[in-house]
Amino acid sequence: MNKIRSLCIVLGDQLSHNSLIWSHFDSKSDIVWMGEVMSESLKPQSSMQRTAIFFSAMRHFCEELRQKKITVEYIEINDGRKDFIAALEETMVNYDIEYFTCVIPGDFRVYELLNNFFKKKEKKINWLEEINFIARKNEFNDWIKKYKQPRMEYWYRYIRKSRKVLLEDNGKPIGGKWNFDLSNRKSFNKSGPQLTREPLKFKPDKITKKVISDIEKKLPNLPGHASKFYWAVTREQALKVLQDFIKYRLNLYGDYQDAMWTGKPWLYHSLISSSLNLKLLNPEEVIKAVEQAYHKKKIPLNAAEGFIRQIIGWREYIHGLYWLHSDIWMSRNNLKAKRTLPDFYWTGKTKMQCMSESINQVIEYGYGHHIQRLMVTGLFSLLYGVKPSEIHEWYLSMFVDAVAWVEVPNTIGMSQYADGGIVGSKPYIASGAYINRMSNYCKGCHYDAKSAIGDKACPFTTLYWHFVYKNKNLLKNNPRLSMQVKNWDNKEKNIQNEIIERSKKIFSNIELY
Repeated sequence: MNKIRSLCIVLGDQLSHNSLIWSHFDSKSDIVWMGEVMSESLKPQSSMQRTAIFFSAMRHFCEELRQKKITVEYIEINDGRKDFIAALEETMVNYDIEYFTCVIPGDFRVYELLNNFFKKKEKKINWLEEINFIARKNEFNDWIKKYKQPRMEYWYRYIRKSRKVLLEDNGKPIGGKWNFDLSNRKSFNKSGPQLTREPLKFKPDKITKKVISDIEKKLPNLPGHASKFYWAVTREQALKVLQDFIKYRLNLYGDYQDAMWTGKPWLYHSLISSSLNLKLLNPEEVIKAVEQAYHKKKIPLNAAEGFIRQIIGWREYIHGLYWLHSDIWMSRNNLKAKRTLPDFYWTGKTKMQCMSESINQVIEYGYGHHIQRLMVTGLFSLLYGVKPSEIHEWYLSMFVDAVAWVEVPNTIGMSQYADGGIVGSKPYIASGAYINRMSNYCKGCHYDAKSAIGDKACPFTTLYWHFVYKNKNLLKNNPRLSMQVKNWDNKEKNIQNEIIERSKKIFSNIELY
C-alpha cells in the first residue's frame, strides 16, 4: 500500500491553477484525486451538454497537471462508480492516506456528503476557502450584518468602492452614477439585431470527443444532446472567449443585454459564465480586461458598467447569500407552489413561441441568457405555480454554467420568490406584453400577448392576472406592485371571471398550450 501525506480532491468546478490547494501541495508526498461519478449526472439529471463540459474540462485539467509531473488519480465515468463515496472508498483501499484536502465545494449538498463521509471514517479533511471570487466569505458576512434589508445594489457599491472599480480619483463613480441599468434595456427595432461576428466556437478535440462518446454509452438517457458542443474547456480557450467578447460584442451589450430575438441565442452576450464557474477564469481578470477596454475608449460606459455589475454585483452577492443561507434554500416555498413542471420544459414542444425558442436553445446548446431565464422560462414557472424543487432541478440539469451556489439562489429566490424575499424585494412578474416589448417572439405566435381572455389569449398574460388575483395580500403592500392589484380590482367582474376560468383550463391542460 502506497503511503501519501494528502489526497487532494479537485472537484469539477475547481479547475484553477491558482487554487489554495496548490499552496499546500507537495508533489513528492501528495497526489490529486478527481472523479466522474454516476450520481452527479443522475440525481438530479445533468444534460448531455452540461455533463460534457464538466467532464471535458476536468480531463483537460488533469492532463495539464500531469504535464507538471503531478500524480493524478482520475476516475472516469466508464469506471462506473456510483458516487463520490464509492469512488473514494476504492481509492482508500490502495493508499495509506494521512489526511485529505479539498477546496469547499460550490454545492452545500456535496460539502455535507464529503464532510459526513470523512467524519464517519474518522479521517481528517482540511477544507480550504474558494478564492476564485472577489470577496471572501467572512467579508460578505461582516458586510451583511449592517443591513436589516440588504440588497445587491448596496453590495455592488461597496465592492466598487473597496476595489476601486470604475472610480474617479475622488472616489466618485465614473459618469456620475453607480448604475446605468436604465440604459441597459433597449429592444431591437423591426429589422432585428445588427450583424455581429459569431462567438468563438471550439470543435471538440480528441479528449472532448472521447468524453461525449463515453457519456453517450454510459449515460445514454440524459436530456438534450451534445452534437453542437462548442464550449471552452481549457483556460487558454476561456481567455480567447473573453477577448472575443470584449472585441466584438461588448460594445453593444450595454444597450441590448435584456433583448431577445428568434434564432439568435448569443446576441451580444459574453458566454464566459461557464468558464468563470469552472474556475478557468478569475472574475478579477475579467473586470480588469473590461475596465481596460473602457479606458481605451473601445466600449461605452453603459456596457462596461452593465457587465461589471453582473460580475461583482449579482455573481458575488448571490455567492455570499447562498452560503449564508445554505441550509434552508431547498425547504423554501413561500408561495406554496404545488404544480408539476410541464413536460415541454424537457422537450421544447409548446405553442408558446417564447418558451419554444428559449427551451429549445437550452436543449441544443445548454445556454440561455439572464432574461430568457428570469423573464421567460422562470416567469412561466412562477405564474404557473411549479414546485420550486422541480424548476430548480431543471435549471441545474440543463445549463452548462449551473453550479448550486449560483443556480439555487437565482432560481429559488430571484426567479420563483420561494425564499420570501432573501434575494429580491418582490416577485418578478410580467405579462406577455413584456416579452413582446423585448423580443420578436410574439410575432407569428399562436397566442396574442395583449389578450388575457379568449382562445388566443397569451398564457403568460392570463396567468399574470391570475397571479395578481391569487396573491393580492402579498402584492398590495409592495410599493412596486400595489398598482397591479388596483388594476385587477378595477377590471369588470365578468373579465375577472373569464381570466380565472381560462387560468383553470391552463392549469388542467397545460400540455395543450
